[in-house]
Amino acid sequence: MPPCFCFTLISAIVSLAGTDTLSPTEQVNMGGLGISSLYFTPITFAITTMIATVLLWWLWNALNWVWLRPKRIERRLKEQGIQGNSYRPMVGDIRDMVKMIKEAKSKPMDPHSNDIAPRVLPYVVHTIAKYGKSSFMWLGPRPRVFILDPEKFKEMATKVYDFQKPDTSPLFKLLASGFANYDGDKWAKHRKIVSPAFNVEKLKLLVPIFCQSCDDLIRKWESVVSSSNGSCELDLWPFVQNVSSDVLARAGFGSSFEEGRRVFELQREMLQLTMTLFKFAFIPGYRFLPTRTNRRMKAIDKEIRASLMGIINRRLKAIQAGEPSNNDLLGILLESNYKESEKSSGGGMSLRDVVEEVKLFYLAGQEANAELLVWTLLLLSRHPDWQAKAREEVFQVFGDEKPDYDRLGQLKIVSMILQESLRLYPPVVMFARYLRKDTKLGDLTIPAGVELVVPVSMLHQDKEFWGDDAGEFNPERFSGGVSKATKGKLSYLPFGWGPRLCIGQNFGLLEAKVAVSMILQRFSLEFSPSYTHAPSFIITLQPERGAHLILHKL
Repeated sequence: MPPCFCFTLISAIVSLAGTDTLSPTEQVNMGGLGISSLYFTPITFAITTMIATVLLWWLWNALNWVWLRPKRIERRLKEQGIQGNSYRPMVGDIRDMVKMIKEAKSKPMDPHSNDIAPRVLPYVVHTIAKYGKSSFMWLGPRPRVFILDPEKFKEMATKVYDFQKPDTSPLFKLLASGFANYDGDKWAKHRKIVSPAFNVEKLKLLVPIFCQSCDDLIRKWESVVSSSNGSCELDLWPFVQNVSSDVLARAGFGSSFEEGRRVFELQREMLQLTMTLFKFAFIPGYRFLPTRTNRRMKAIDKEIRASLMGIINRRLKAIQAGEPSNNDLLGILLESNYKESEKSSGGGMSLRDVVEEVKLFYLAGQEANAELLVWTLLLLSRHPDWQAKAREEVFQVFGDEKPDYDRLGQLKIVSMILQESLRLYPPVVMFARYLRKDTKLGDLTIPAGVELVVPVSMLHQDKEFWGDDAGEFNPERFSGGVSKATKGKLSYLPFGWGPRLCIGQNFGLLEAKVAVSMILQRFSLEFSPSYTHAPSFIITLQPERGAHLILHKL
């Protein structure tokens, strides 16, 4: 609040409150002016002053949040050539955005098109088409500036203490928090503790678990196909989700994987509920309303926490008793945290923090890994020539044997296919950073309060970086590795980049290599005419209407 404004109002109150020192005659005279009722005792005066000050402070902040600050930021952005719609109080561009999302989702895509951005980020595509790459939109009173310049993104990704994760609704945080959503020293500390669970030596031990879960999947498919004369049409999406859940439950919890499966079921339900809350997330105080969805979200969170705490407490007792830790991810995480607690003055993570890291591992691992596999299988069914090349390579490397870690590195064609799948169908189609202070970014000075958004799905198919065939499936572009796939620019970001590079990327790629290899050893995949191409951004990129393919047993 402007100091002169506060001072003037409070002075007026003080001058009126001062009537308690006037003589009765003076008070009567003032009563003729209609203000004799403002006779205050010192206590009344203090309380009134405090209430008036708080009220004025609240009103000023509300006005600043709703109007003054957004208009000030808008002016500064436009002065630097960043264009967008004029700010509309409170709603910004949300109504238009929601309308455009509904319209985009009302109809499927061309089944042979990979241009997913108009369907999953329709308003972003619309704004950039209207105002150019240097543009912004309004998410309520918060502006979102789009970043499609790889050099600016590189700067953002490197300066992790300046470009921070945006705040989200506490209801969304029930779904998952963890170090991927932290900033500063807390992020650095948690990442350090979690990292040992994903080093190469530990991942080697997980390959037999990947094979076991994929074996279960293949047996189910063989049973269905055998009863249909060697071929049948299936929706692969629920099967792929289940195998991903099974892998994570076994790899993450070892002998406790049955308990882990229940957590997955609950998180899937919470994920769907979270998406129904999107349109209410910007309403102040909405999370406190006792709606059916809010109550269910909190009940699921309570059940997940109770389940995970039971598993974690049993493991902690075993570690403290000197028993060797299991080689599953939870055991490695707890052991790493225990060592950090012993040697560091700042200590390790609290039990609550450990639960959040496990929830994040569950959500990110299950969704991203399942999506990488399902989009890869869909692309292989649409491109039988690449499917044949991949199968030939798999048989050359493994024959009829199950994959092992050492030979997985020989799968060059399969690796190229996975990288191209991640380019066309990245699990996270955009990511954002928030500025809490004015910050330089290249030739720009971005004001505090701005959210910077990198539309990954658009960057991945930008012809400037990928050539005229940017929208086509062409794994050959990765034959020289990721660094040589683009025109010398950092425009491939399926796992992010820099210090915040996704810690689970090697886990996901390893699981996908095993699954693709074992599936191609047993089946050929045919694109089904009944498949409906409907990529949908539900936290991550999912096939909204399933993944119907025709399986043929080899």
